[in-house]
Amino acid sequence: MARVSVTYCTQCNWLLRAAWVAQELLQTFGTELDEVALVPGTGGVFQVRVAETLVWDRKSDGGTPDIVELKRRVRDIAAPGHALGHADRAAAKKQS
Repeated sequence: MARVSVTYCTQCNWLLRAAWVAQELLQTFGTELDEVALVPGTGGVFQVRVAETLVWDRKSDGGTPDIVELKRRVRDIAAPGHALGHADRAAAKKQS
């Protein structure tokens, strides 16, 4: 199991978005995650890490994450066997 951290910018008032992301991850992965932590930051930061692996960075990935894409990235590291249902089907269609 893995620890997920969501680092968000307090100056940008992104607490609600970070909390929503945390809620979505907990709802999707349940007990497959050890914890989801909200980490306050500054300077426009919005990053999601699984263990020590950066899976989303606002500056390099372009904005806040699409939740479906973020769930895929978290799943690939934290719970590779977890099926995402409609998200997996949408990704498969996109690749066809």
